[in-house]
Amino acid sequence: MRPFSLRIRGKLVEYDHPTVMGILNLTPDSFYSDSRARSVEDVMRRVQEMVDGGADFIDVGAYSTRPGCEDIPVQEEIDRLGQGMEALRSIAPDIPVSVDTFRAEVARVAVTQLGVDMVNDISGGDLDPEMMETVAKLQVPYIIMHMRGTPQDMMQHCQYGDVTAEVLQELSRKVTALSLLGVNDVIIDPGFGFSKTLEQNYELMRHLSVFEELHLPLLVGISRKSMIFRLLDSTPADSLPGTIALNAYAIQHGASILRVHDVRPASDTIKIPPILPPKF
Repeated sequence: MRPFSLRIRGKLVEYDHPTVMGILNLTPDSFYSDSRARSVEDVMRRVQEMVDGGADFIDVGAYSTRPGCEDIPVQEEIDRLGQGMEALRSIAPDIPVSVDTFRAEVARVAVTQLGVDMVNDISGGDLDPEMMETVAKLQVPYIIMHMRGTPQDMMQHCQYGDVTAEVLQELSRKVTALSLLGVNDVIIDPGFGFSKTLEQNYELMRHLSVFEELHLPLLVGISRKSMIFRLLDSTPADSLPGTIALNAYAIQHGASILRVHDVRPASDTIKIPPILPPKF
């Protein structure tokens, strides 16, 4: 990976090694049931586990984006985030937090009122025309993920000629648009599992290193996803070994941030040096 820096709370923070982003789900219907924080106590316990496990960031989501998920009102998403952030900050007041939302109003409230530091948008600005300008005004780091369609219908939009080339091209266009708006801290996410078939996900993973062409931090989020448990005829609960294997591959092919449910295994994976092929 390339060393990268992010401006967080007005301070430039340097990262010279791969980092871990822990997932905190404030939803009742996330695809991985063990990741759901149903109460304040659940949130506090999960946050403490992530901090103890070595998380560099925590990503807080209050809107489930699994395929076919239920749409919820903006205010309900904000209310869930408010309760969750209060509990999170009681345990980890200083850790950088991103909000997983595609709604500009939710992003604005999360940053200006709830203590969030970054915005993680699964639609890369496609689902809310005000999102990019909102992030530009907020002057916070912005994670743009690749997706086509909506969380409810994204699996109907998997038609690609060359999935890697098209994802790279679409992300590149958005990076340019953000630069024109003055958004300097951008993280890219190819969007594994979003509007991509099982085969397309692995095609994208095989060519992961091409995203280094954008010269931006690369986030990889494959934790316990269907590209693992469908391939292995398994379940999300049984998908930690597959997650570790793909995370190790991602690190060796340019990933800067691993977004995961299981922080300690990801942190340990990063600490183990890559094994290079022997020289003959």
